[in-house]
Parts: sequence; structure tokens; C-alpha cells
Amino acid sequence: MKKISILGSTGSIGASTLDVVAAHPEEFAVTGLAAGKNIGRLAEQIARFRPRLSAVIDEEHASRLRDLLGAESATEVLHGPEGYCEVAAVGGNDMVVSAMVGAAGLVPTLAAIEAGIQIALANKEVLVMAGRTVMNRAAEKGVNIIPVDSEHSAIFQCLQGNRREDLRRIVLTASGGPFLKTPAERLASVTAAEALRHPNWTMGRKITIDSATMINKGLEVIEAGWLFDLPVGAIDVLIHPQSIVHSLVEYRDGSVIAQLGVPDMRLPIAYALSFPRRLPRSDARLDLTTAGALEFIAPDLERFPGLRLAYEAARRGGTAPAVLNAANETAVEAFLCDRIGFSDIVAVIGRVLAGHAAQVEPTMDEIIAADRWAREEAAQAVKEL
Repeated sequence: MKKISILGSTGSIGASTLDVVAAHPEEFAVTGLAAGKNIGRLAEQIARFRPRLSAVIDEEHASRLRDLLGAESATEVLHGPEGYCEVAAVGGNDMVVSAMVGAAGLVPTLAAIEAGIQIALANKEVLVMAGRTVMNRAAEKGVNIIPVDSEHSAIFQCLQGNRREDLRRIVLTASGGPFLKTPAERLASVTAAEALRHPNWTMGRKITIDSATMINKGLEVIEAGWLFDLPVGAIDVLIHPQSIVHSLVEYRDGSVIAQLGVPDMRLPIAYALSFPRRLPRSDARLDLTTAGALEFIAPDLERFPGLRLAYEAARRGGTAPAVLNAANETAVEAFLCDRIGFSDIVAVIGRVLAGHAAQVEPTMDEIIAADRWAREEAAQAVKEL
């Protein structure tokens, strides 16, 4: 039986992971659950899965969670970054599902790597911010990082059994989000409610907005470079509105291998948890006779300037991707709070990136400093907008 901890258990990926665990109780046991402020949902998860440890954002929420659980609960409640790290590195763990949203997942994921625990990575920001550090340390500790994002899982699957030296390029697919066919002149006035209506996937609020701006796909390009040790020039993006083909790999003989499936995150989650095995499922079968036509469209970088900015940050390297991510997190939060418009998200990111002198091979302290600087600059840009 594989013992797992989940960072971000109350979010979309965390909840889907627990669905997989519940469907295969003979395969998995939950040792730790970490969340932010959603203590009601976390309390329900703890009651059902009975982990040894749990963690929340601060002492106030930890106290409230203890009250909800009651004195009879055997689950220890921790809080803050130290608590997250303890959940990630709990002794006897076999795997950590890193699914916390944003930069908050970096330090606990590194803690799990330092403990020699395998990583199922759903938090792309971990590699966007500190890809070199994370991948080098994972190699030194003998830790496998198995991708959970549907696109990176697809690439990972398509690479199995093939020689890496035969690889020509990879192609990440993107749905195009809710505004693929929206007139460009209307994008500035779209609302958060409209941006949160993703046509295919059920995701958290932040990643859904990132999908609408296509910043999410740019972050995935950066993540893929580190996961698969590829230059940015070997990573392409295609818009595929049906979200059936999750990504493709092209080899030097011209062969293209793709991974297909219904748009259900439980598929790549189950694959990551059980790799190299595949768990039996009867509820996620793809019927191509009813799927309809499959479209593939080259992304318009003028229409989706966030993707262009991400490619630029990837080529600059160093601290530039961390700055891109921090500015985006700040701008998306401002948009969701109705403080800036939809098109302003990318405007904020572009302004912050333009003012940043990237450090080429930064230390962790320099990455964290760059992240902090970018958030301050983005907050100032939001105020001025």
C-alpha cells in the first residue's frame, strides 16, 4: 500500500486525488493533508481519510480546525510553512501530491524532496520559479518527479519506451479557454464570472483565469522545459478546443505520438499515483465516434500576449520566470477582486517583467527575493491602473 500526503487537498486537484484514493482503498493510505483556509472541507476529508498530520495556513485556522475535529481526533493539526513542510516530509511517506496553488507550494515540495519522497507534481509554479534547483536536488536525492498536469502527463506517457535522443519536439495542447472566439475588442470588458466559465475543465479559480489569458499554457511551457530537459525552442503550443488530445511528441523520423482521453483530471492523477502501473477504471472511456471533429489551431500571440510574455521569460531564464509567476498571481487576484480589468492582467505582467534585470543562475534566496520584488511591483501597477 502506497502512503501519500496531499498539499492542497481542498482544491480541485486535491479533491480529485482523494476521489482516486477512495476508489482504490487497497492501493493507497493518506498520511497527511494540507490546505489553506477551507477548514470545513478539510475537516470532512480528515474524518474520512484519517491522516496522521494536517496543516492549515495559520494558528487561527488551526485552532478552528481542532474545534471542528473534536478532542477524539487522532490527526495532529499544524499550521504555516513549517506545518506544510512537516506534512510533506512525514516519515514513512511514499509520495507527495504537490497541488498547492502558486508559489506557496515551492518550499514544502523541496522539503519532500529532501526527505527522499517521490513527487506527483500538479503545482507548475514549483518548476517555473526554481526549476534548476528543484530538478538538480531531486536528481541528487534519487527522487522521481511525475507530472500530474494533463499536458505534462501526456508527454510523460508518450516518451515511455522511446529513446530521448530521437525526440524532435513536444507539443502542448491548450483549450483556448472561454474567450477563444470572443471578439478581441470585448476582452477588456469581460467579467470574472465570464472568465471562470471554462468550456471543458473544472478547475480552481486562479488556474481558470490563467487558462483564459493563456498564461497557464506559458507556465506549462516553462515547466515542460525543466521536466523533460528541453530548450524552449523545442516546445510548441497548439490550441485544441475539444481537450481530447492532451499533448503530442514528435520524433526525428516524423512520427507523432499523442495521448488522448476524456477531460478528467482523475486520469493523470491516477497514472502518477500508480506509475508504472495503470489502475482499472470503467468511468473514463473515450468514445471517438461521439467526440466529433478534433480541431487544432496555431495560437495568436497578439490575441494571447500572456503566452508571448511567458515564452520571453522562458528564453531569458534565471529569475524571469519567477517574476512572471509572481506578477501574474498578484494581477489575477486583483482581477478576481474587481480591481483591474481582464486585459490589465497581462499589462501588469508585462510592466513588471520589463523592469526586471534577471539573474542568470539564482540561489533560492535570490529567487524568493525576486518573487517578493515582483509582487510589490505588480501591486503598485495595480494601484496605478
